Amino acid sequence: MATNWIFQGRCWKFGDNIPTDALTPTAVMFKSPKEMAAFVLETLNPDFPKQVRPGDILVAGRNFGCSSGRALATKALQATGIGAVVAEQFSRTFYRNCLEIGLPLLEATGVHALVNDGDEVRVDIKTATLENLTTGKRLQGAPPSQFLLGMLQAGGLIPLLKSGRFPGSATR
Repeated sequence: MATNWIFQGRCWKFGDNIPTDALTPTAVMFKSPKEMAAFVLETLNPDFPKQVRPGDILVAGRNFGCSSGRALATKALQATGIGAVVAEQFSRTFYRNCLEIGLPLLEATGVHALVNDGDEVRVDIKTATLENLTTGKRLQGAPPSQFLLGMLQAGGLIPLLKSGRFPGSATR
């Protein structure tokens, strides 16, 4: 359950059109998310699964999580301990899959140009802001709706449904 909306860590920068197949290669699809985490994005950056630390921030360009829409890709990414994922734009399926498991993410136009791999960054999901602590530059993203924040805070869709509390709903 997310109670802290602010994440700070090393920036892991990736480009445009990163498919879910790169997050979870076919050969590891039948492993647990924790086992799959050892292979996440290794074909694009072999250091990522070995050196990513809890709280680090993954930054990407446009269409992150495209292609097959593997729901396990988000679980494997979450199992790395990544704090949040920020991209210019997400594949809609990937975006919803992250929200459904409670993995914090943020869309922010201009984020790819704002950071470099290895920069120290801070992201506040609730206020939709990203700050490159290495350069001092800041960026305002698109804030998630109250409902989506509530889903993230609950830890995903299933915990939200079990709680019976639906943010932004007039019925509860």
